[in-house]
Amino acid sequence: MSDFRSDFSQRFEKLITAFEFKSTLPKVETVVALLLTNRMRRVFSSWLTGGRAFMADKPSDLVQGTLDMLILKTLALEPIHGYGIAVRLEQMSKGVFRPNAGSLFMAIQRLQRDGLIKGEWKSSENNRRAKYYVLTDQGHKRLNSETREWGRQVAAIARILEAS
Repeated sequence: MSDFRSDFSQRFEKLITAFEFKSTLPKVETVVALLLTNRMRRVFSSWLTGGRAFMADKPSDLVQGTLDMLILKTLALEPIHGYGIAVRLEQMSKGVFRPNAGSLFMAIQRLQRDGLIKGEWKSSENNRRAKYYVLTDQGHKRLNSETREWGRQVAAIARILEAS
């Protein structure tokens, strides 16, 4: 587990450093379809890059947009660094959600750009330099509204799945 943590931390820190020095990143278009059946619920994400498509149907895939909400919820509990967010999400979901460093990094950058979270470099519990993120007032408001909307959507999906 410590090798995973070290590898993840190094990759995440490299991503943050690279992003701070490069103003443009390649754009990726995402298409998400939700398959609703009585037997299974899966999310198929199709990443279209340069004409090539990748289909992911692992149980750990997230519906588009939910990673942002889950990060906001994690930060509502306490300020935490990027690796800590990933670990907390995995713990709270009992291993169902394991966001990769790249997806987490892009979501954190998007949330910062939108003014929903703030980041500050501090020493971690291991005396290593890490960027700690905290929820802003605007982030609290967005979390509350997205949580209400998510509850409404989940209830609607449950009604559809329970229909005979």
